[in-house]
Amino acid sequence: MALEDPKVIPLEGTQWHVYAAFGTLKGGRADWLVEKCTELGASSVTPLLTERSPSIAENRVDRLERVVLAAIKQCQRLHGMTLNPPIKVGSLLPIVAHSKLSFLAAAEATPLIGTLSSLRPDTGGLIIIGPEGDFTEEEVKLMTEAGAAPVGLGPCRLRVETSTIALLSTLMLWSDSHSPHL
Repeated sequence: MALEDPKVIPLEGTQWHVYAAFGTLKGGRADWLVEKCTELGASSVTPLLTERSPSIAENRVDRLERVVLAAIKQCQRLHGMTLNPPIKVGSLLPIVAHSKLSFLAAAEATPLIGTLSSLRPDTGGLIIIGPEGDFTEEEVKLMTEAGAAPVGLGPCRLRVETSTIALLSTLMLWSDSHSPHL
C-alpha cells in the first residue's frame, strides 16, 4: 500500500558535489558519467563551463535529468541527486572558497591518497574535474587561489569521466570509512 503522505528523509552522511567539464563529451559518455555519479552517491553534479568546454546543449541537460532519475531507481537511492544548471569557473570560485574540502583533479599533482593521509576525514566537499585537454593554467590558478587542493590520480592521463569516477569513488570510500554512522 502506498503512503498517502510520503515522508522526506533528510540527507545525512557523505555529500560530495561534483563539478565536471563534460559538455563536449560525445557518444553517451556524459550520460554514463552522470549515471555513475548517481549510483556512487554523489550529492550533486554540475556541468562546469571552461575555456575548453564552453557549453552544454539544453536538450542534453533534459536528457541527463532523465538519466539521473533512472539511476536513482536502479540503485534504490533514498535521496535524489541534484543535476545543477551549468556554471562557469568564475561562478565556482566563491563556492570553493566557502567549502572545507575542494579537490581539483590535476596532472602531476600530489597523488590523492597522499593528500588524504594528511587530512582529517570529512563527510563531503567539492570534486572538480577539467575538460578534455585539461583546464587552462589561469583556471587552475584561480581555483587553487580560491582554496581547491590539486590532486593527482596516477601516472596515466585519464578521460573526464574516468577521472570523475576515480576521484568520487575514492572520496566516498574515504569519508564513509571515517563516518560515525557505520
